Amino acid sequence: MKTILTSILGTQYPLIQGGMAWVADANLAAAVSNAGGLGLVAAGSMDKDLLRAEIKKTRLMTDKPFGVNIMLLSPYTPDLAEVVIEEKVPVVTTGAGSPGKYIEAWKKAGIKVIPVVASTGLARRMERLGADAVVAEGYEAGGHIGELTTMTLVPQVVDAVSLPVVAAGGIADGRGIAAVSMLGASGVQVGTRFLASEECNIHSNYKDLVVRSKDIDSRVTGRSGGHPVRCISNQLTREIDEMEKRGASFEELEAVTLGSLRKAAKEGDLTGGTFMAGQIAGMVNRIMSVKEIIKEMFTEYEKIMEWGGSI
Repeated sequence: MKTILTSILGTQYPLIQGGMAWVADANLAAAVSNAGGLGLVAAGSMDKDLLRAEIKKTRLMTDKPFGVNIMLLSPYTPDLAEVVIEEKVPVVTTGAGSPGKYIEAWKKAGIKVIPVVASTGLARRMERLGADAVVAEGYEAGGHIGELTTMTLVPQVVDAVSLPVVAAGGIADGRGIAAVSMLGASGVQVGTRFLASEECNIHSNYKDLVVRSKDIDSRVTGRSGGHPVRCISNQLTREIDEMEKRGASFEELEAVTLGSLRKAAKEGDLTGGTFMAGQIAGMVNRIMSVKEIIKEMFTEYEKIMEWGGSI
């Protein structure tokens, strides 16, 4: 497929893998890139040395373009911002804030910059600062989320900026790709679907939980602290719900949740782990290879779009 996004990324398909902390390592990133998408190493749980090692490992596993996702809430962000320059990473995506103070240096280094946005205001700001594209991520997504759904956010961002817009949140098959293409998206970002991939190195309990999930099994916690997160419902989410209802402080909530994503991804702790996943998890019903997932999604998309129209 040749689209404006594949031209920017140098990929076969207009697809970016989600930047999922504690999940998206070199193994998953390389698999997605080898299958024709843009794989991402998620730096949200990494310091500069670990990120550098994962970048080098990715390069040993693929000769295709890949990227790094930097969560701007990370205390290591300034160091991580330097590492992607030093390692000549082709693409950087960002989340949880504005990457404004890093964009100029990244662009000077020849890096394509694609921030994740949850509003038209932030999208416009990213365009003014020189971003190459933006990811408009809807409320349906797993992990840190905004308030607007993908259906409402994507067309408003498309109308607000002249940049290519990548749609994220609630996309797991060809129907989702076709739907957001009709909203004006130039491509898609997919996270939850890849949790149930053979190449994803998360604990088997995490994968099984995603595969068994139904449509109503995700919950949003953290609203009281200003950082809402969508994950699969379990004992921890119910405990957090009760704490928020009785007005627990940010410090109290942090004490309960600190390290919980690692517990989910690496230990498979079904009671104390935070299993981030989007509402689309109810459609993910088996574990497949990354190559099979991407091929299935775009084969279905192309069949749907045979009557006309494209991204």
